Amino acid sequence: HRVLQVLHNPRYAGAFCFGRHKSRRGPNGKQRSSRQPREQWISLIPGAHPGYISWADFEANGSRLAGLSASRGTDRRASPPREGPALLQGMVVCGRCGGRMTVRYHTRAEAILPTYICQAEAIATAKPICESLPGASIDAAVGELLVQTMTPLALEVALSVQAELESRAGEADALRRTQVERARQSAEAARRRYLSVDPDNRLVAASLEADWNDSLRELSRAGEEYERQADAAGALDETARAAIAALAGDFPALWADPRTAQRERKRMVRLLIDDVTLARGETTIAVHVRLKGGQTATLSLPVPLSVGAARKTPDAVVAEIDALLERYTDAGVAAALNDTGRLSGTGQAFNAGIVLHVRKTYGLASRAERLAGRGLVGLAEAAAAMGVSTITVKNWHHEGRIVGEAANDKGECLYQVPDRPPYKKLGRPPKGPRSRATAEPAKR
Repeated sequence: HRVLQVLHNPRYAGAFCFGRHKSRRGPNGKQRSSRQPREQWISLIPGAHPGYISWADFEANGSRLAGLSASRGTDRRASPPREGPALLQGMVVCGRCGGRMTVRYHTRAEAILPTYICQAEAIATAKPICESLPGASIDAAVGELLVQTMTPLALEVALSVQAELESRAGEADALRRTQVERARQSAEAARRRYLSVDPDNRLVAASLEADWNDSLRELSRAGEEYERQADAAGALDETARAAIAALAGDFPALWADPRTAQRERKRMVRLLIDDVTLARGETTIAVHVRLKGGQTATLSLPVPLSVGAARKTPDAVVAEIDALLERYTDAGVAAALNDTGRLSGTGQAFNAGIVLHVRKTYGLASRAERLAGRGLVGLAEAAAAMGVSTITVKNWHHEGRIVGEAANDKGECLYQVPDRPPYKKLGRPPKGPRSRATAEPAKR
């Protein structure tokens, strides 16, 4: 807390400020203090006294702290990489409204999956969310793009561009040196004017002293800017070029290494990508990647199936179940499908319960309904039609005298009623009652 106080206090940068906080009395009578934005401060005078750091360093520190803070502002472009698996955390832009998309996680099959969601406006106005996109396939596609981008040819092109920039760095350095020299000459002229004034002319001396101080500040600023630009435009030596060329082989291996933490992958992404814009269409997701240096790439990904569609039984399997129900019950259909290696929409082997669920979902007629459509009747109806008991119907079926087929997995059957009572077994020669007149004499 104390470190943050120092970094946010302009006094350490040599500035005088007043009105950073505003106190007001709450409903309970206690004083409450709140921090005010800079434009509402009463007074801010940079360079009022010597500071521990320069005003430019103070501004740079403030910008970096604001960018790396996960709770400051709505645009978290430079937010620090966190522990979650979302590769593009803080870098995704909504292709519909242009707002920054946040990350929401959910668990599926013991795996944590990210979802990029644009909901800032929805939270503020209580409206439906603008856009929500599953992030697993997007992260995989962007990672593959980075691996393909970090090739020896691409790095060779980058080194060629760097060499061209280095050839022009001398001209830019000469211009910056000229600006520093002009500031030095201006400060020297102001010094001479101040030293040559009559001390009795106090107002003139004070004015010349102020001009001299302004010239010295401008000289200091120009010198710092020259040093910063010189460091940024430094030429690459052979060791640096060799290290960059080695990235072509090291980066894919490091990216694919399971020991590489996801936070480290996020840091690598932030070194290579500025932002990613996502736009969802009817069947595809457009992924616009803006790489460092201005290069862009566009990927087109299919919209992932919903959970219901992903777990849906294939149409070919449904048609096969419909055909098998003409011959088998639910359990028999499941056994026939398993013999051919078919799997359900959830990737499981079939059983009678799964076949029943598919049959009811797609409105397929059951085995009993199909038999009834062919004219077969139940046990009681068959017994009534033939004028016998139900036990007799079962016995005749077991003896093969009447046709019966299994209607379900409980052992219940439907029977085909013959035109006349079946006094003989089907498929066997008749054995009528032997009369005395026709009976053959017994052999002795």
